[in-house]
Amino acid sequence: MTDMLVKLYDLPDNWHFLAKKAARGVTLRKPLGPEKHLIMDWVRENFSDAWASEADMAMSNRPVTCFIACQRQTLIGFACYDATALGFFGPGGVAERYRGKGIGKALLLACLLDMKLKGYGYAIIGDVGPAEFYRKAVGAVEIPNSTPGLYKDMLRRDT
Repeated sequence: MTDMLVKLYDLPDNWHFLAKKAARGVTLRKPLGPEKHLIMDWVRENFSDAWASEADMAMSNRPVTCFIACQRQTLIGFACYDATALGFFGPGGVAERYRGKGIGKALLLACLLDMKLKGYGYAIIGDVGPAEFYRKAVGAVEIPNSTPGLYKDMLRRDT
């Protein structure tokens, strides 16, 4: 899988998506410290140990570089940046039953706009799975020769 690049300076400074999601009962926000264990458990159960480790790193950053999506105090999605490398978006994911409702895009935008506010000009989306989603959502473009990328020498469990 390839890496993708997003021009943050081209993203409109518009957080309207937060109100749109709130009107549908979904709150997007940065998590509180006491919620960390719940978030790590949820990410591990719904995605992977590796993503839980990355989310843990994002929760340990100051300020936190993670957003969560909740519905009635239930976690339904998350997205992080600056978790594995500075300037990198990810990981992020939404519970299967909530996919296709724009929650993933809203989490992506929250992270990217937060990065823009911090002064980043670009964001890298590493080891992309759904490239078309990122192309359509934020105009991401593939970075040539970025495979295998940052994760190539990552430790793996023996199988």
